Amino acid sequence: MQLVHKLQYAINAYCKIITVIKMYERIRALREDKDLNQSEISKMLNISQSTYSRYENGNLDVPTEILISLSKYYNVSVDYILGLKD
Repeated sequence: MQLVHKLQYAINAYCKIITVIKMYERIRALREDKDLNQSEISKMLNISQSTYSRYENGNLDVPTEILISLSKYYNVSVDYILGLKD
């Protein structure tokens, strides 16, 4: 039974990692689809380009207010950005 719990935990952790990776891929793809560079989108978000770069690379968690701003700017849901919906 302990092995089953360990496997469930590992599968859960894997799914979370995939979701997070999807989010970073989506914010980059959304930016590129609008033909924007990181500097342009960072100005719109009132953050530095290096901070935005860290979001796209997964080196920094994206704050909720930034997710909301991105979803409004790109006219997509936060669920889409997070990879919960296609």
